[in-house]
Amino acid sequence: MTKKIRTYSTEFKVEAVKKTADNNGNISATSKQLGIAMQTLSNWHNKANQGKLKLAEKERDILKNATAYFANEER
Repeated sequence: MTKKIRTYSTEFKVEAVKKTADNNGNISATSKQLGIAMQTLSNWHNKANQGKLKLAEKERDILKNATAYFANEER
């Protein structure tokens, strides 16, 4: 017996993660509502959070470099 692998569009994944936030972070309830595996939704949620952390790190580095640049110009 072979397993059928389901694929989901990026839009669906984004909406599923947003719906999780609307459900106060309840991945279990959201996965039941959408009819997908809880682990699948959890993986999408974790990847989305990692992306946000990387964006925050990039923004921090840009601000840090800008601060250093302007501090050197005042001398």
